Amino acid sequence: MLDLPVPPVSPGEHGVAWLRAQVARFSEGDEHSRRRAIVERELAAVDAVALRRGRGHHVAELAAALGVRVSVADVELVAECYRPHRPVSAAADAAVDRLVAAFGGVADEVTANRIGILVQACVATSALIAGDNPPVPGTRRVGAGGELVEVDLTGQPFGAGRHACPGRAHALALAAAAGRFHQLHYQDTPLLLPNVWDFATAAALVADGYPAIGTTSLGVAAAHGLPDAAGSTLNETLTLAAALVRLPVPVTVDIESGFGADPRELAARLWELGVAGVNVEDAAGDPGAHADLVRALKDGAPGLFVNARVDTYWLDRDHDTTRDRAHRYVDAGADGIFVPGLTRDDDIAALVEAIPVPLNVLAQRPLADLARLGVQRVSTGSLLYRAALDAALTAARTVRDGGRIEPATSYGAIGALIPAPPDPAATPGNADRP
Repeated sequence: MLDLPVPPVSPGEHGVAWLRAQVARFSEGDEHSRRRAIVERELAAVDAVALRRGRGHHVAELAAALGVRVSVADVELVAECYRPHRPVSAAADAAVDRLVAAFGGVADEVTANRIGILVQACVATSALIAGDNPPVPGTRRVGAGGELVEVDLTGQPFGAGRHACPGRAHALALAAAAGRFHQLHYQDTPLLLPNVWDFATAAALVADGYPAIGTTSLGVAAAHGLPDAAGSTLNETLTLAAALVRLPVPVTVDIESGFGADPRELAARLWELGVAGVNVEDAAGDPGAHADLVRALKDGAPGLFVNARVDTYWLDRDHDTTRDRAHRYVDAGADGIFVPGLTRDDDIAALVEAIPVPLNVLAQRPLADLARLGVQRVSTGSLLYRAALDAALTAARTVRDGGRIEPATSYGAIGALIPAPPDPAATPGNADRP
């Protein structure tokens, strides 16, 4: 259905009608090819990854990257009646005139398609920020008999089809920048992410001031008597995730290598639960296959922060191998790169310089040292679970040996960490959504 032609639009001399008649979105044949080339050329000059660092309105951020300053309200006015079946207001026509002026004052095909980039980004990116996937739920095409066909885009990856969105990477980057969890990776100090295996531990850490929570695959697996990294804890991970999203901070989940599940479905399910991010490991396997996994996760939930783990340092691979894998995963849509076992100053600094997304390492060095080197996320991994196991053994041995037990967190204090059960009819929240 997406291979069918788009419906033609009526020619227009000014305002929204003029814009529709000039843009690639509503064109076919040579006109579409020529106008799409304009859009692709404009977007090629914009660093999509750099857009993730934006803090303003997504339309304003994209306009600034295109080298112009526009009124977001004007773009929104035009977006409301951009599609051909929408009635056009006089206010929207006037907004088009102001946008033409902002882009240099020449009402030609190039200007129209530059404006079109902002108008289409306004709608699609707003939907991505709101958590809608696909961001555009439907489109129209012309059937073989000339009839108008309504095409349902449900289940289609964002940007699919012959008129595939050339700004997919830019939209994903702008949507990510609006996420609370994403913003925690662009602070003056690294995000220290404690990794947990149960709700009470997570709640205690949140009460102690940690701004986000992750899970540890080892802790989740071991707590359920299962092996780590064997793909056997899908249900346990989902159950824990459903509990953790009740906390008032973003939650990211370790999904090992994806548990063998359909990555699009898994990502969508986690996002619907309210999960803000995932950590997915490559175990130094096929980097092409892992890049496909990263891309599929982003297709399933474009707003999900995908942290791609590169295991080369655990397996004694060289720096170039690590860098090459990291670039593949960033190109596939990864929002961050996690390299456990990376500890040397030179290696850390070189990788921070080489990759355009936040670098995540394990808490194997003082936080101040890692901040100085440019690390933006530090995970505790399985450390807290292993330390808790040690503490339990020490307490038990102390009792067994007749020693003195130091005061521990009280029964009542732990009970106070547990909120009332959620209303089954309530929609799951997501602390990452604005």
